[in-house]
Amino acid sequence: MALEFNQKLEMFPTDFSEIVKRVEQINPLEYGISRNFIDGAVTYLSPYISRGVISTTSVFNYLLKKGFDLIKIEKFVQELAWRDYWQQVWIAKGSSINSDLKHTQNPVANHGIPTAVVKGTTGIKAIDHAIKIFYETGYIHNHIRMYIASIACNIGQSHWRHPAQWMYYHLLDADWASNALSWQWTAGSNSAKKYYANQENINKYCYTNQKETFLDIDYQEFKNLPIPDSLKDITQLKLNTVLPQTTISNINEMLPTAIYNFYNLDPLWHKNERVNRVLLLEPSHFEKFPISQRSIEFMLKLSNNIDGIQIYVGEFEAFIKEFNTTTIIYKEHPLNKHYVGNEESRDWLFSIKGYYPSFFAFWEKCKKELTY
Repeated sequence: MALEFNQKLEMFPTDFSEIVKRVEQINPLEYGISRNFIDGAVTYLSPYISRGVISTTSVFNYLLKKGFDLIKIEKFVQELAWRDYWQQVWIAKGSSINSDLKHTQNPVANHGIPTAVVKGTTGIKAIDHAIKIFYETGYIHNHIRMYIASIACNIGQSHWRHPAQWMYYHLLDADWASNALSWQWTAGSNSAKKYYANQENINKYCYTNQKETFLDIDYQEFKNLPIPDSLKDITQLKLNTVLPQTTISNINEMLPTAIYNFYNLDPLWHKNERVNRVLLLEPSHFEKFPISQRSIEFMLKLSNNIDGIQIYVGEFEAFIKEFNTTTIIYKEHPLNKHYVGNEESRDWLFSIKGYYPSFFAFWEKCKKELTY
């Protein structure tokens, strides 16, 4: 049964050599055909891109090296560009992405999350099963994410922020820009209209044959659909992160210090240089954007690919007061604005920067840099 897809699979190895193998297994042609199906040819690369272990550019360059026809794999390249697009919106809009960006979400009946979503008891079999697997693996198919967001926000009338935090908390590919802005896109606060999926749509892409659910209606009926009884009970979650202990035993103050963090675990960054390597985990960051113990463990295992990495749990300001190194090096990111030192650019897929109100406005600019 297709609902059992990847239920027992160890989906996300953390050894860098295994991650490289996963890149080499990409089938962008099949991806373009089947990506929306629950068993489609998705890459499972998103946790590594989100943690900065690999970049959208490195994946794209691999496809070029393999000689794929860009016209035939344009849909896959678009999906890579979507990730950079959300980051560009975050850079341009900053903390504004934490609230309704373009439009006020309407209607909003609560600022919690339906208990049935948290427990996986919505009554929609494909959704409830996917939530169960989500808790087991830290991964959820992109189409299912949209279904869940639509159920929580557009059917249950929950404001998007708290449900988005719940999903971010458990995702191994947690990327606040991609997550928050996608939830807003579904809820209509970052798009021209709300996204709905009915039972027929879910049955098609999840291989179910369920009938007589609150989603088993025509699309024109969604506008006036009352909140189903199964979504009326609301939960306010307390999401907390337990950080590991500081492990720094030695900092050579004569050497530069490369700062890694939750969004930068690139093992190739300054790889052959003599630098201190510090994984900085700021409590203030994880208070604003809490993540699960599974995500913490995944991050720490990925950091093992970085030779000589040491962990510092504390604020950036406290670190530089405690360790007077010659130079601080870090990669730019919207959450690094308070860092001081030598800021380096991330590895962007295209040179296009700045805010575009829609992805396709951004994509039209990006396409001009592709050589078909």
